[in-house]
Amino acid sequence: MSSSKPISWGYLGAAAACCGLLGTLWVEAPSLAQSAGIFDSTRIAANEGKQVYEQICQGCHMPDAKGAVGAGKYPALAGDPALASRQFMALTVLMGRRNMPAFSAKHAIGFGGPGATLNNAQIAAVVNYVRSNFGNHFKDRITPEEVAALDKDKP
Repeated sequence: MSSSKPISWGYLGAAAACCGLLGTLWVEAPSLAQSAGIFDSTRIAANEGKQVYEQICQGCHMPDAKGAVGAGKYPALAGDPALASRQFMALTVLMGRRNMPAFSAKHAIGFGGPGATLNNAQIAAVVNYVRSNFGNHFKDRITPEEVAALDKDKP
């Protein structure tokens, strides 16, 4: 007589179950920032560049725009020669850069809460504000239409 014992899956079974569950989540979860950000975003009400800076930017870059180091490194915007390119700065605000989040509705993702989003006029306003304050003296200004054109063909 042969006795048959049930197979014990142990760790192998648990690992297989977890992989199956994770695979399902990856298939079900949206893969684009566009789909994740639009549904979770919160529109900021400020319209002037100074207001946008005070409500969003100064939390990391500090009220004097001199940046900070602590839980992360937040670069100074004060006297920053990289801001000579208004397009560079607008793209950074639109799509994020390194650890800075994106603030356009197409690209913003909320981590632990809704992502804050800015419209093209707000992005232009904050770019122009930072580029003409904090020791920055760039005279050329970006328009909301230019901001829209930078984001036009992006997913």
